[in-house]
Amino acid sequence: MMPGHARNPHRVQVRNTHELYYLRTQQAQEKMERSEKRLNERLRVCVATCNRADYSKLAPIMFGIKSHAEIFDLEVVVLGSHLIDDYGNTFRMIKQDEFDIHAKLHTIVRGEDEAAMVESVGLALVKLPDVLQRLAPDILLVHGDRFDALALATAAALMNIRILHLEGGEVSGTIDDSIRHAISKLAHYHAVCTRSAERHLISMCEDHSHIILAGCPSYDKLLSAHQRDDYTDIIKSWLGDDVKEQSYIVALQHPVTTDIQNSIKIYELMLDALISFNKRTLILFPNIDAGSKEMVRVMRRKGIEQHPNFRAVKHVPFDQFIQLVSHAGCMIGNSSCGVREAGAFGTPVINLGTRQTGRETGENVLHVRDADTHNKIYHALELQFGKRYPCSKIYGDGNAVQRILKFMQSIDLSEPLQKKFCFPPVKECISQDIDHILETQSALAVDLGGTNLRVAIVCMKGKVVKKYMQLNPKTFEERIELMLTMCKQAMADAVHLNCRILGVGVSTGGRVNPQDGIVLHSTKLINEWSSVDIRTPISSALHLPVWVDNDGNCATLAERKFGHGKGVENFVTIITGTGIGGGIIQHNELIHGSTFCAAELGHIVVSLEGPECMCGSHGCIEAYSSGLALQREAKRLHDEDLLLVEGMSVNNKEQVNATHLLNAARLGNSKAESILHTAGTALGLGIVNILHMINPSLVILSGVLAEHYENPVRQVISQRALLSAQGTKVMVSELEDPALLGAASMVLDYTTRRTY
Repeated sequence: MMPGHARNPHRVQVRNTHELYYLRTQQAQEKMERSEKRLNERLRVCVATCNRADYSKLAPIMFGIKSHAEIFDLEVVVLGSHLIDDYGNTFRMIKQDEFDIHAKLHTIVRGEDEAAMVESVGLALVKLPDVLQRLAPDILLVHGDRFDALALATAAALMNIRILHLEGGEVSGTIDDSIRHAISKLAHYHAVCTRSAERHLISMCEDHSHIILAGCPSYDKLLSAHQRDDYTDIIKSWLGDDVKEQSYIVALQHPVTTDIQNSIKIYELMLDALISFNKRTLILFPNIDAGSKEMVRVMRRKGIEQHPNFRAVKHVPFDQFIQLVSHAGCMIGNSSCGVREAGAFGTPVINLGTRQTGRETGENVLHVRDADTHNKIYHALELQFGKRYPCSKIYGDGNAVQRILKFMQSIDLSEPLQKKFCFPPVKECISQDIDHILETQSALAVDLGGTNLRVAIVCMKGKVVKKYMQLNPKTFEERIELMLTMCKQAMADAVHLNCRILGVGVSTGGRVNPQDGIVLHSTKLINEWSSVDIRTPISSALHLPVWVDNDGNCATLAERKFGHGKGVENFVTIITGTGIGGGIIQHNELIHGSTFCAAELGHIVVSLEGPECMCGSHGCIEAYSSGLALQREAKRLHDEDLLLVEGMSVNNKEQVNATHLLNAARLGNSKAESILHTAGTALGLGIVNILHMINPSLVILSGVLAEHYENPVRQVISQRALLSAQGTKVMVSELEDPALLGAASMVLDYTTRRTY
């Protein structure tokens, strides 16, 4: 600084703002130049397909790429079971679709055990580098969870080729889960089918900006093509002229590689049940996984290929397979087609065994996980055959391809290729061997109240294992010191309680920046907390990740994880206590707002001439309905000798509070009843405004006054809300410690490595 010049923080801020504006302008210009350069260069996209199942998902994208030849250059690599005669030489259907095949790789080592799959992966890794080096794609599309796809992703990742993984983040049984998640960790970009899959990937530290919720590509074709007029001809061509719609069964069962012998047993029981059920059945050969040959032997031993009720085939073209599944009386087996695509038609499905455990399914799927008897499967056939269910669109709405193509166009090839993983913020991480022997995953929850400071050990199921409470000191330094002392005591006790502490969650009043762990402005009940970094001192002292949020948001998170909000996509929580607060969940996500003051529900104005609120405004809900507002009115009545009725007394040393007003109303004090009616009406009007703004499906009333306001709120909604919002559920929270449970839920939800 030059002598004689006074410091001017505002001037510095202006200069920094101009510098920031210049940098952003320069970056925008560079991005525009890169985009213009990209317009003149087609994006080389390599699609690698390994089998008939993944081709059904990749083909719609391939057609989309091909139709935009001015933007994309399509390269097709075929490998795996596509090139094996026993599985129908399904590479021919790629040629029939008029795609040029740029490379065919024989990668399958024939065998009937797990070792053959390992050798096949090794063989693919030997052959792939030459092909990928020759084609030099900008992006490699890999689908799903097959061992062939793992070889593709491994080769591309090691050769610095960007990978777009389709259908990552899903959950199912067998080794497929591990392979799918391994491919996700190698992939740079993800196109997922469901919201749950998206959340799983985020929990696995994947960058949210590199994930597109597209839906399943095969649904684009399913939803547009399954009502073909010639479906009866297709049914007859595969099953005979006498077979009618919904009078036959489609069976498709694959081996479970982590439990081969049991999956063969289930396959045999399924065949016995189908023979006994005596319906025409189209049965497809199993895939190439270990155990498939033994399944084929079981099929032949039972004479399925010669049985008059069965038609055993190695492959059905996808567009015809759509018709057969769509119009079947039932589908049985453990194929992902049953739990995914069949739902789009409402076809009844019987899912056998554990291969699809964890998959999202529609109501059309009946699970027989422990398929230990022929009779159990037969009974399932009796229950499902011939039914129809509502069509499900869990896996897509028919617009996946256009989303994926647009997503690929947005990929910036000038970005560094190195993946970034989004870990939760930690000041310093020190691993301890003792963690390996502790069993119960738990969180330290801190509730920073106006009067008390509370710390609790909360386990994954929402049980408060142990709680600690002290009076909240006056100064910032004393509060932090006491908080750390209580947390350290809790961590020491956790060892003896056999609890593994995963992190610390802090619930506090006021406006909070949860991204940085900073209290921006506290309530008047907690003085001196302004622009205070809570995360850093706790994380530094305890060596644990720390999450911080507003107490209203924490109570809402508690409802989402442990309370009435569990499984509800859109809901609002209203906390009725000393003040009025709350939180908003939209599409399963907590809303914070651009300056972290969303859900200040207590300061919704319901009257222009109402009483003064602590925020300085007039007519806020909090000025009518909070504990402080009721205390104010109780004191006024008491001063006017209008509070006490028969059966009530107030000690001279006792401070009049909201409880006295509630007791007076309960005992028939008309003045007290009128005040409570006004308070309930004000709260109800505020909630009506919320219903009209964000249209939640559920309102949860929490806090000490919740049960007193439940009926008035429902009454106001029925009288004042729009007809479309009058059916909104209103429930009273059943959680005992929502602030502590919400603080714990931040830890328990996000220590699976989701950025919060």
